[in-house]
Amino acid sequence: MSDIKIAFDRAYAAIAILFLMMAQGSLAEEDDSLYQTSTIGALMQGVYDGTMTFGELGERGDFGLGTVQALDGEMVAVDGQFYQVKSDGVAYSLSDSMITPFSVVTFFDAEETINLGGRYNLSELQGYLDNSLESDNLFYAIRIDGTFDYVKTRSVPAQEKPYPPLEEAIKGQEIFEFHDVEGTVVGFRCPDYVEGVNVPGYHLHFITLDRKAGGHLLDLEIEDASAKVDSISGFEMDLPENKQFYQADLSDSQEEELERIESNPRE
Repeated sequence: MSDIKIAFDRAYAAIAILFLMMAQGSLAEEDDSLYQTSTIGALMQGVYDGTMTFGELGERGDFGLGTVQALDGEMVAVDGQFYQVKSDGVAYSLSDSMITPFSVVTFFDAEETINLGGRYNLSELQGYLDNSLESDNLFYAIRIDGTFDYVKTRSVPAQEKPYPPLEEAIKGQEIFEFHDVEGTVVGFRCPDYVEGVNVPGYHLHFITLDRKAGGHLLDLEIEDASAKVDSISGFEMDLPENKQFYQADLSDSQEEELERIESNPRE
């Protein structure tokens, strides 16, 4: 074998290895990102018509939350499976062809486990996590599996056109309570600077271990649990390509309204 051919083969191998490393790096960066369709501000304004299917969304992440076309219930994505918790409290498997007006997903890969080591309600849990997470300026995906002493969730029925704003729509919400239930908390903590785009702070959903019930998480009580956390440094968003989104007025701050929407109603 000539020296020229040996040199060529070595150069070719080096180039191939370089391209492989670049591809792996690109995939790693792609996995370490949060993907979102539409904005929370648009959803609050009643933009409930989506343009993305759950089949397409599943290519962007295997873990997350959102809602379904016409605000028909709460979406929970866990372990690559997408569920729709309707206003009857039942979790149904979502088909790839169904559409979402707002969803947030990532490929979940836990980087650390935070041992809670005590008894917490939802507000106390969030405070503990705040003190345990490294930065206020990153996105975090959070998963908690375990047996919960108490869980309170909600879901909203499908809306009819002309769609009402979200604060009006949730007046028809159904509340569900679970006791001594095994399940999974799925959600995110987002930085304050995403106001209008996503939910600043915590946005969490819940689904039972048998994947038959759940909803938007309003409160919980849990003891001696642990939270798996994936820090996320990338963010990508696609916007709906429809008239409803184009004409929505998204210029005003909706911080107080969002707090009321996210809060736990007291009976």
